[in-house]
Amino acid sequence: MTDTAIYVYCVVEAASPGGRARSLTGLPGAVRPTCLDLGRGLWAVVSEVPLSKYGPEEVEAGLRNLEWVAEIAVAHEAVVEHFATRRGATVVPMKLFTMFTSSDRAISDLRSRRQTLTAALRRVRGCDEWGVRLVRAPGRSGGRIHVAPQRERSGAAFLAAKKEARDRTREAVRQVSDVVETAYDLLAPLSRDSRRRTDFPESAAAPPLLDAAFLVPTARKASFRAAAKRAASACRAAGLELTLTGPWPAYNFVQPASQSPHPLP
Repeated sequence: MTDTAIYVYCVVEAASPGGRARSLTGLPGAVRPTCLDLGRGLWAVVSEVPLSKYGPEEVEAGLRNLEWVAEIAVAHEAVVEHFATRRGATVVPMKLFTMFTSSDRAISDLRSRRQTLTAALRRVRGCDEWGVRLVRAPGRSGGRIHVAPQRERSGAAFLAAKKEARDRTREAVRQVSDVVETAYDLLAPLSRDSRRRTDFPESAAAPPLLDAAFLVPTARKASFRAAAKRAASACRAAGLELTLTGPWPAYNFVQPASQSPHPLP
Protein backbone atom coordinates (compact mmCIF):
# COMPACT_ATOMS: atom_id res chain seq x y z
CA MET A 1 0.00 0.00 0.00
CA THR A 2 1.39 3.40 -1.01
CA ASP A 3 2.07 5.99 1.68
CA THR A 4 1.12 8.94 -0.55
CA ALA A 5 -1.96 10.25 -2.34
CA ILE A 6 -2.61 12.58 -5.26
CA TYR A 7 -4.15 15.90 -4.26
CA VAL A 8 -6.04 17.83 -6.98
CA TYR A 9 -6.15 21.64 -6.86
CA CYS A 10 -7.97 22.42 -10.08
CA VAL A 11 -8.55 21.52 -13.71
CA VAL A 12 -7.09 23.89 -16.28
CA GLU A 13 -8.13 24.37 -19.89
CA ALA A 14 -5.05 25.53 -21.80
CA ALA A 15 -2.99 24.73 -24.87
CA SER A 16 -0.14 23.55 -22.63
CA PRO A 17 0.37 23.06 -18.90
CA GLY A 18 3.08 25.72 -18.71
CA GLY A 19 6.30 25.57 -16.76
CA ARG A 20 6.52 25.14 -13.02
CA ALA A 21 6.79 28.28 -10.94
CA ARG A 22 9.65 28.11 -8.47
CA SER A 23 7.63 29.98 -5.87
CA LEU A 24 4.66 27.61 -6.23
CA THR A 25 5.05 25.15 -3.37
CA GLY A 26 1.51 23.86 -2.93
CA LEU A 27 0.27 22.31 0.31
CA PRO A 28 2.55 22.08 3.33
CA GLY A 29 4.59 18.89 3.09
CA ALA A 30 3.49 18.20 -0.49
CA VAL A 31 5.59 17.67 -3.59
CA ARG A 32 5.67 20.74 -5.83
CA PRO A 33 2.51 20.94 -8.01
CA THR A 34 2.59 19.43 -11.48
CA CYS A 35 0.06 18.79 -14.27
CA LEU A 36 -1.57 15.56 -15.44
CA ASP A 37 -2.73 15.42 -19.05
CA LEU A 38 -6.47 14.71 -19.25
CA GLY A 39 -6.47 15.04 -23.02
CA ARG A 40 -7.99 17.56 -25.45
CA GLY A 41 -6.52 20.61 -23.73
CA LEU A 42 -7.44 19.77 -20.15
CA TRP A 43 -4.89 19.43 -17.34
CA ALA A 44 -5.27 18.47 -13.71
CA VAL A 45 -3.00 20.40 -11.35
CA VAL A 46 -1.91 18.00 -8.62
CA SER A 47 0.59 17.34 -5.84
CA GLU A 48 1.75 14.12 -4.28
CA VAL A 49 1.01 14.37 -0.55
CA PRO A 50 2.02 12.12 2.37
CA LEU A 51 -0.80 10.16 3.97
CA SER A 52 0.94 10.68 7.31
CA LYS A 53 -0.27 14.28 7.03
CA TYR A 54 -3.27 14.00 4.68
CA GLY A 55 -4.73 10.58 5.40
CA PRO A 56 -8.45 10.31 6.28
CA GLU A 57 -7.88 10.32 10.04
CA GLU A 58 -5.38 13.18 9.86
CA VAL A 59 -7.72 15.32 7.73
CA GLU A 60 -10.68 14.57 10.00
CA ALA A 61 -8.68 15.71 13.01
CA GLY A 62 -7.31 18.73 11.15
CA LEU A 63 -10.79 19.94 10.22
CA ARG A 64 -11.37 20.68 13.90
CA ASN A 65 -8.42 23.08 13.86
CA LEU A 66 -9.35 26.33 12.11
CA GLU A 67 -5.74 27.48 11.83
CA TRP A 68 -4.76 24.25 10.08
CA VAL A 69 -7.70 24.48 7.68
CA ALA A 70 -6.86 28.12 6.94
CA GLU A 71 -3.25 27.22 6.15
CA ILE A 72 -4.39 24.51 3.72
CA ALA A 73 -6.98 26.80 2.13
CA VAL A 74 -4.43 29.57 1.54
CA ALA A 75 -1.97 27.14 -0.05
CA HIS A 76 -4.71 25.61 -2.21
CA GLU A 77 -5.91 29.05 -3.32
CA ALA A 78 -2.37 30.16 -4.23
CA VAL A 79 -2.04 27.29 -6.70
CA VAL A 80 -5.48 27.89 -8.22
CA GLU A 81 -4.81 31.62 -8.61
CA HIS A 82 -1.43 30.97 -10.22
CA PHE A 83 -3.05 29.03 -13.05
CA ALA A 84 -6.12 31.27 -13.22
CA THR A 85 -3.94 34.28 -14.02
CA ARG A 86 -2.20 32.56 -16.94
CA ARG A 87 -3.05 34.12 -20.29
CA GLY A 88 -5.49 31.99 -22.24
CA ALA A 89 -6.20 29.61 -19.37
CA THR A 90 -9.59 28.82 -17.80
CA VAL A 91 -9.70 27.16 -14.39
CA VAL A 92 -12.23 25.02 -12.55
CA PRO A 93 -11.22 24.92 -8.85
CA MET A 94 -11.67 21.73 -6.87
CA LYS A 95 -12.87 21.40 -3.29
CA LEU A 96 -10.32 21.23 -0.51
CA PHE A 97 -9.01 17.71 0.08
CA THR A 98 -9.94 16.27 -3.32
CA MET A 99 -7.58 13.28 -3.37
CA PHE A 100 -7.01 10.01 -5.18
CA THR A 101 -4.91 6.98 -4.43
CA SER A 102 -2.82 7.40 -7.60
CA SER A 103 -2.31 9.56 -10.68
CA ASP A 104 -4.01 6.92 -12.81
CA ARG A 105 -7.10 7.00 -10.58
CA ALA A 106 -7.19 10.80 -10.69
CA ILE A 107 -6.92 10.85 -14.49
CA SER A 108 -9.57 8.15 -14.89
CA ASP A 109 -12.06 9.87 -12.57
CA LEU A 110 -11.63 13.33 -14.06
CA ARG A 111 -11.82 12.05 -17.62
CA SER A 112 -15.08 10.30 -16.76
CA ARG A 113 -16.46 13.71 -15.73
CA ARG A 114 -15.29 15.55 -18.84
CA GLN A 115 -18.84 16.56 -19.78
CA THR A 116 -19.42 18.19 -16.39
CA LEU A 117 -16.00 19.85 -16.44
CA THR A 118 -16.52 21.16 -19.97
CA ALA A 119 -19.85 22.69 -18.98
CA ALA A 120 -18.21 24.39 -15.98
CA LEU A 121 -15.37 25.71 -18.15
CA ARG A 122 -17.86 27.08 -20.67
CA ARG A 123 -19.76 28.80 -17.86
CA VAL A 124 -16.76 30.64 -16.38
CA ARG A 125 -14.54 31.15 -19.44
CA GLY A 126 -13.38 34.76 -19.83
CA CYS A 127 -14.70 35.79 -16.43
CA ASP A 128 -13.55 36.46 -12.89
CA GLU A 129 -15.49 36.21 -9.67
CA TRP A 130 -16.06 39.33 -7.56
CA GLY A 131 -17.58 39.37 -4.10
CA VAL A 132 -19.83 42.09 -2.66
CA ARG A 133 -20.76 42.25 0.99
CA LEU A 134 -23.06 44.79 2.61
CA VAL A 135 -23.23 45.31 6.37
CA ARG A 136 -24.33 48.04 8.71
CA ALA A 137 -21.52 50.52 9.17
CA PRO A 138 -19.82 50.43 12.60
CA GLY A 139 -21.50 52.81 14.98
CA ARG A 140 -24.47 53.30 12.67
CA SER A 141 -27.93 51.86 13.08
CA GLY A 142 -28.34 51.56 9.34
CA GLY A 143 -31.64 53.38 9.51
CA ARG A 144 -33.13 51.52 12.42
CA ILE A 145 -34.89 53.87 14.80
CA HIS A 146 -35.12 53.22 18.52
CA VAL A 147 -37.66 55.23 20.44
CA ALA A 148 -37.24 55.51 24.19
CA PRO A 149 -40.45 54.81 26.11
CA GLN A 150 -42.17 57.91 27.43
CA ARG A 151 -44.78 58.37 30.10
CA GLU A 152 -48.07 59.30 28.52
CA ARG A 153 -51.11 60.83 30.19
CA SER A 154 -53.45 58.19 28.75
CA GLY A 155 -53.34 54.60 27.57
CA ALA A 156 -54.52 55.71 24.12
CA ALA A 157 -51.64 58.16 23.79
CA PHE A 158 -49.15 55.50 24.89
CA LEU A 159 -50.47 53.00 22.31
CA ALA A 160 -50.38 55.67 19.61
CA ALA A 161 -46.74 56.44 20.40
CA LYS A 162 -45.85 52.74 20.28
CA LYS A 163 -47.56 52.36 16.90
CA GLU A 164 -45.74 55.40 15.55
CA ALA A 165 -42.41 53.94 16.70
CA ARG A 166 -43.18 50.61 15.01
CA ASP A 167 -44.22 52.35 11.81
CA ARG A 168 -41.07 54.43 11.74
CA THR A 169 -38.91 51.36 12.33
CA ARG A 170 -40.66 49.40 9.57
CA GLU A 171 -40.20 52.29 7.17
CA ALA A 172 -36.51 52.55 8.05
CA VAL A 173 -36.05 48.81 7.49
CA ARG A 174 -37.85 49.09 4.14
CA GLN A 175 -35.61 51.96 3.09
CA VAL A 176 -32.47 49.97 3.96
CA SER A 177 -33.84 46.98 2.04
CA ASP A 178 -34.44 49.22 -0.97
CA VAL A 179 -30.83 50.44 -0.84
CA VAL A 180 -29.55 46.85 -0.73
CA GLU A 181 -31.71 45.77 -3.67
CA THR A 182 -30.73 48.86 -5.66
CA ALA A 183 -27.05 48.04 -5.15
CA TYR A 184 -27.58 44.46 -6.27
CA ASP A 185 -29.66 45.51 -9.29
CA LEU A 186 -26.94 47.96 -10.31
CA LEU A 187 -24.24 45.27 -10.34
CA ALA A 188 -26.07 42.17 -11.56
CA PRO A 189 -26.58 43.34 -15.19
CA LEU A 190 -22.81 43.80 -15.56
CA SER A 191 -22.19 40.15 -14.69
CA ARG A 192 -22.79 36.94 -16.61
CA ASP A 193 -24.22 35.34 -13.49
CA SER A 194 -24.67 36.16 -9.82
CA ARG A 195 -25.29 34.18 -6.65
CA ARG A 196 -26.65 35.48 -3.35
CA ARG A 197 -25.96 33.68 -0.11
CA THR A 198 -28.98 33.20 2.12
CA ASP A 199 -28.01 30.18 4.23
CA PHE A 200 -26.64 32.07 7.20
CA PRO A 201 -26.53 30.07 10.45
CA GLU A 202 -29.24 30.84 12.95
CA SER A 203 -26.52 31.60 15.49
CA ALA A 204 -25.24 34.51 13.38
CA ALA A 205 -25.75 37.63 15.50
CA ALA A 206 -25.72 40.08 12.59
CA PRO A 207 -25.61 38.41 9.16
CA PRO A 208 -24.71 40.67 6.25
CA LEU A 209 -27.53 42.44 4.47
CA LEU A 210 -26.04 41.21 1.20
CA ASP A 211 -23.41 38.56 0.53
CA ALA A 212 -23.19 38.00 -3.22
CA ALA A 213 -20.79 36.69 -5.84
CA PHE A 214 -20.75 38.03 -9.39
CA LEU A 215 -19.28 36.32 -12.45
CA VAL A 216 -17.91 39.30 -14.36
CA PRO A 217 -16.48 39.15 -17.91
CA THR A 218 -12.94 40.51 -17.93
CA ALA A 219 -13.99 43.14 -20.49
CA ARG A 220 -16.51 44.56 -17.97
CA LYS A 221 -14.16 44.68 -15.00
CA ALA A 222 -13.70 48.46 -15.08
CA SER A 223 -17.44 49.08 -15.48
CA PHE A 224 -18.25 46.69 -12.64
CA ARG A 225 -15.77 48.33 -10.27
CA ALA A 226 -17.10 51.79 -11.17
CA ALA A 227 -20.67 50.63 -10.50
CA ALA A 228 -19.59 49.14 -7.17
CA LYS A 229 -18.04 52.47 -6.23
CA ARG A 230 -21.32 54.26 -6.99
CA ALA A 231 -23.26 51.68 -5.01
CA ALA A 232 -20.88 52.07 -2.06
CA SER A 233 -21.49 55.81 -2.00
CA ALA A 234 -25.27 55.35 -1.91
CA CYS A 235 -24.92 52.71 0.80
CA ARG A 236 -22.78 54.97 3.01
CA ALA A 237 -25.55 57.57 2.93
CA ALA A 238 -27.91 54.92 4.33
CA GLY A 239 -25.51 53.89 7.09
CA LEU A 240 -24.26 50.80 5.27
CA GLU A 241 -20.78 49.65 4.32
CA LEU A 242 -20.06 47.90 1.00
CA THR A 243 -16.95 45.75 0.58
CA LEU A 244 -15.80 44.63 -2.87
CA THR A 245 -13.30 41.76 -3.20
CA GLY A 246 -11.70 40.17 -6.24
CA PRO A 247 -10.91 39.21 -8.81
CA TRP A 248 -11.01 35.54 -7.79
CA PRO A 249 -11.17 32.21 -9.60
CA ALA A 250 -14.84 31.39 -10.16
CA TYR A 251 -15.34 29.16 -7.12
CA ASN A 252 -19.05 29.92 -6.79
CA PHE A 253 -19.93 29.32 -10.42
CA VAL A 254 -18.45 25.94 -11.35
CA GLN A 255 -21.85 24.39 -10.59
CA PRO A 256 -25.11 25.34 -12.33
CA ALA A 257 -27.31 27.82 -10.51
CA SER A 258 -29.74 25.03 -9.62
CA GLN A 259 -27.03 23.26 -7.60
CA SER A 260 -25.00 24.25 -4.57
CA PRO A 261 -22.46 26.94 -5.55
CA HIS A 262 -19.34 25.10 -4.46
CA PRO A 263 -16.26 23.85 -6.30
CA LEU A 264 -16.50 20.43 -7.89
CA PRO A 265 -15.65 17.46 -5.68
